Amino acid sequence: MGSGAEGGPLRIAFFTDTYLPTRDGVVTSIQLLRSELEGLGHKVFVFAPAPSDDKDREPGVRYFRSVGFRRYHGYRVPIFPTNKCELLDELKVDVIHNHGLAFMALRSMFAGRSLRKPVVTTWHTNVTEAVTYYNFTGFPDAFLVRLMWIYLRSLLRRSEVVIAPTEVIKADLLGYVPSIRRIEVVPTGVDLGRFHPDLDTNPIREKYGLQGKKVILHLGRIAKEKELSRVIRGFAKLAIKDPDLRLLVAGEGPAKEYHMNEVAALGISDKVIFTGFIPDDELPLIYAACDVFTIASKFETQGLVVLEAMACGKPVVGVNYRAVAEIIQDGVNGFLFEDDEESWCKAMERGLEASPEVRSRARSRAEQYSQREGAKRMVSIYQDAMVSKREKLERRPG
Repeated sequence: MGSGAEGGPLRIAFFTDTYLPTRDGVVTSIQLLRSELEGLGHKVFVFAPAPSDDKDREPGVRYFRSVGFRRYHGYRVPIFPTNKCELLDELKVDVIHNHGLAFMALRSMFAGRSLRKPVVTTWHTNVTEAVTYYNFTGFPDAFLVRLMWIYLRSLLRRSEVVIAPTEVIKADLLGYVPSIRRIEVVPTGVDLGRFHPDLDTNPIREKYGLQGKKVILHLGRIAKEKELSRVIRGFAKLAIKDPDLRLLVAGEGPAKEYHMNEVAALGISDKVIFTGFIPDDELPLIYAACDVFTIASKFETQGLVVLEAMACGKPVVGVNYRAVAEIIQDGVNGFLFEDDEESWCKAMERGLEASPEVRSRARSRAEQYSQREGAKRMVSIYQDAMVSKREKLERRPG
């Protein structure tokens, strides 16, 4: 047993299918939780697929040999044999926290069973909904989704605790897997010290020539499932009415070239700026530089970018669906739109005219998502999972 079994600091193994240098919501969530847990005195060990370039390896991370996933640039698949179970035993890990749903999830479950440790699984991504975009099997989408749910049900049932980032995702999962042992809602918290309304807007506006312009920001991994096309087409309509309107598209991803061509075809290349990758130190400044933030993705399980924008006092124009709609209250702390360009345009016009009260309430909403409180909640869940696992093992005959 690790020291956590006696009530001291916990030793926690994070298993993840995606990690640096890849940047997405899962990686951000892992980094934030790891930082807070270590700030509380616990020890976190990260197990991740090895990056393609050794220079991208992070000291202290335990890597699995991996190959690239051709359908999604930047992602790696760890398909090789490994002795990491022995390493986990040597590290005297108390609990395994699985942040993936594919190969690393299988590895985490195998390690938990072999070492008789509890496994906690966070549902970060609606993987079955990605089938439409990344099906490389040759099977029809519907058939593949059914196969995936057979596997996912088994994974979730075998987890000591399942973590959903929002209430709506918890309800969805219970609809598919009502026999989950225990499911808790623990959102990823936002760093309210880094993201706040008093940041200087000038550096980014000067960098991209945005002085005197009305700026709409879209930030995140540029992938087809993020529905950026709806934003681009809606923006093209609004830009006709307002020549000072600009769209800032921040981030990288496999669909970037596709959307750049889309912008060119619409004749708005002079009004849309693709920034590329944004380093961490510039991230709060990007939010500060915009007048309105927008998100059209129906793929989100939480939408951390929504909370980061709100923490900066920015009105958010978001799709009226699932996790985004759970955070935004239309007309109160942001604005919701339905699944069409015309609705986006109307909501965006409201967003561009948002009152100071809406901006203040946006910040207040973000303040409800404390990183430190979320980490404390996770520690309590880990401890409960350890007790539950121990009691289960003690009840086994022999």
